[in-house]
This record gives sequence, C-alpha cells and structure tokens, in this order.
Amino acid sequence: MTERPPGRPDPAKAAPGEGAGSASNPVGQPAGGPEVADAQPPGRSDGRVRVVLAGPGRPPPPEVRARQEVEEQTQVGEVLVRGLIRSQLSLALRLSLVVAGFLASLPLLFALAPGLTDVRLLGLKLPWLLLGVLAYPFVIAVAWVHVRLAERNEQDFTELMERS
Repeated sequence: MTERPPGRPDPAKAAPGEGAGSASNPVGQPAGGPEVADAQPPGRSDGRVRVVLAGPGRPPPPEVRARQEVEEQTQVGEVLVRGLIRSQLSLALRLSLVVAGFLASLPLLFALAPGLTDVRLLGLKLPWLLLGVLAYPFVIAVAWVHVRLAERNEQDFTELMERS
C-alpha cells in the first residue's frame, strides 16, 4: 500500500456523497485530490504542490474588457467601432479629393493654356504624358499613402482598446 501525505483522505474510504463537486470538495476534483506525477517545484521535497486559481470576482484586464465591449456590441463598443469607421472614411474621402483634384485639374489646365497641348517631352505630347503615363504612378503613390495611414488608424484604435 502506498503512503499518503497527512491530511489527505483515502479515496476508497470516502463517505457517501463525497466525490467530485461535493461540499467538502468544492473544486470538482475526484476524492483524494488531483494526481501529480513526479511534479515537484525546485526546492520542495515534501511532494506538496501549490495551486493558485484566479478569484471569481477579479475583473478582466483592460484590453480584454475593451475587446469584449466591441465583440459583444455594447454601446461603448459601438462608439469605438464607429470612431474607427469615421476616421477610415475621412481618410479615404480626403485622399479621393486629392486624386480627383489632380486628375480634374489637368484638362482644366490644358483648356486654360492651350499652348501646353503642343509641348513635347520625351517624344510625347504633354497631355498624353501627364494623363496616360504619369497619372498611374501618382494613383499608386496615393494608394500606398492610404494603406499606411489606414494601418496607423487601426494601430491607434488597437492602442486605444488596450488603454481603456
């Protein structure tokens, strides 16, 4: 027969009704406690193991709480998400105005200064060069800026969630 540490009841001799989840064993362990196979912390030779559980009244960490607000779609979560959507929409509209303003200004420029339509650079007329060639790198550059700024908005949102 194996020797049991003092204070541990013999599971074979448990009283009726004493088992997992009973009043004398509230953690739901089988009678006799958890089985630990050769798991001893350094410096402890008596075979005892310390188990620490989080208390039920402890609130979740702030980043979990803010994330729960968003996931559960509470009023606070809706305000946070609405703020992110507003900032992303504002960024998209501002950059769209930049692109539209640039592209719309070129025909206006050529209408106001008809002499520019005859100017040749690199063997191409200036309107073809600006509208047919240089417009694409400009749009790609604006798209690159949009992605970077949108990522920054999302990073700010994540930091706000972690702080609240």
